[in-house]
Amino acid sequence: LAVAGKPMLEHLIERAKLEGFNHFVLAIHYLGHMIESHFGSGESLGVQIDYLREVSPLGTAGALGLLNPRPTEPFVVTNGDVLTDIRYGELLDFHTRHAAAATMAVRLHEWQHPYGVVQTRGVEIVGFEEKPVARAQINAGVYVLDPAALDYVEVDTPCDMPTLFERLQAHSRRTVAYPMHEPWLDVGRPEDLAMAQVGTE
Repeated sequence: LAVAGKPMLEHLIERAKLEGFNHFVLAIHYLGHMIESHFGSGESLGVQIDYLREVSPLGTAGALGLLNPRPTEPFVVTNGDVLTDIRYGELLDFHTRHAAAATMAVRLHEWQHPYGVVQTRGVEIVGFEEKPVARAQINAGVYVLDPAALDYVEVDTPCDMPTLFERLQAHSRRTVAYPMHEPWLDVGRPEDLAMAQVGTE
C-alpha cells in the first residue's frame, strides 16, 4: 500500500522522523527481502534501520524477543498496517509520566446496530431501542514498552501484544491506555484498506 505515492512503511518512518526519532527496527518475514532491499540501512531517509528477521511469524510481541541488544529506554512499537497521525512523542511522554511497564494507544470505536433491538424478560417485551449505538475502546496497534517488559517475551515463541499485556498484568506490572483522537485506519481490514486507497488516489 502506498500513501501519497510512498510505501506505507516509509510514510510511518518519515512521520516519526519529524518528531525526532532516528533509529527504527523493522520485524520482517513475508516479503521481508523486498522491504530490506527497499530501505537498506535507512541512509536514503536519513535514519538508521535495523531488521528483526523472523524465520516463522512470531507476532508483534514475539518478534521483540529477537531484539539484540535490548533497548535501555522505553520505546515505541507500531503495527505496520496502521495508518495514523498519532504523536509518538506525546505517547512516549504519557507512558513515562504514568510509570507504566506498557502503554497501549486506544481509540473510541462506535457502531450502530442495523436493527431495532427488543428487550425481553422471559417472553414479556419490556422495551425497545431503535438501532442503538454501541461504543468501545479498541486497540489502535501502537504501543510503548519499558525494556523490562521484554522479560515476559520468550525467544522464538509467538506472542501478540494483548497476550504480553496480560502477562504483565498477571505479574502486577502497570499497563495503561493512551486515549488517542487522531485519524486512524487499520489497513489490515479490507474496508479500511479500500478507504485508504481512495484517500491516496
